[in-house]
Amino acid sequence: MTASPTTAAFGGGQSTPDTGSQDQESRVVLSARGLRRDFGGFIAVNNVDLDVHHARVHALIGPNGAGKTTVFNLLTKFLQPTSGTITLLDHDITRTDPAKVARMGLVRSFQISAVFPHLTILDNVRVALQRPGRLATQFWLPMSALNRLNERAMELIEAVGLQDARNHLAADLSYGRKRVLEIATTLALDPKVLLLDEPMAGMGHEDVHIVSDIIREVAKDRAILMVEHNLKVVADLCDRVTVLQRGEILTSGDYRTVSQDERVRVAYMGTEHE
Repeated sequence: MTASPTTAAFGGGQSTPDTGSQDQESRVVLSARGLRRDFGGFIAVNNVDLDVHHARVHALIGPNGAGKTTVFNLLTKFLQPTSGTITLLDHDITRTDPAKVARMGLVRSFQISAVFPHLTILDNVRVALQRPGRLATQFWLPMSALNRLNERAMELIEAVGLQDARNHLAADLSYGRKRVLEIATTLALDPKVLLLDEPMAGMGHEDVHIVSDIIREVAKDRAILMVEHNLKVVADLCDRVTVLQRGEILTSGDYRTVSQDERVRVAYMGTEHE
């Protein structure tokens, strides 16, 4: 599979040039301060401060049980924080429900692929486009009404390199291509901030390379926060890395800085290394 993503297909218009508009590129679009979540007497997340920037890929990493998924659930409002605040595009969303947060532009993909297996690739993307196309609640319309979504659906399908299989059932795709389809359906919602939960999990080397290229292109005009265990992907793709351990931030910075922190090595390996 060869992906040939285009900026226009990802819905962001022209890409931001390398020079000029730096304030626009570096602005914080998703922020958490003092984020905490208790489950009975267990503190799963404690005092987490996080800033996610426009046009940047930010990785959230840490050993199993570090609290990464809980942070994702808090940011997307699937869980309410015990304390702390969350801001999206300068709006306080700390007590906002998940559906409204998604409509505001914070969209999440899950670790397990979430596509309709018995629909074609084209129909999966058309279903995702129904809400932004204002067709989601107009049940009385004939099926032909969905044809207005075909052009945009094909743009997204071509952007992730699935145009050769557009009429195939999603169930017939390889695991890697299902994850690619999920990215296309997520992008159909035109998110301003995209949260990806282990997008490379279970993929072969070729698919990892393809999805990395897609994510890099997507991030030209939106913020991406991703949980990822593949540290080579994190090193190659991410502008900033935040390391969690036991629900707290251990350190944060670029990959080179984080990877040289002895506390990170101990957290991952369980022992100190020369």
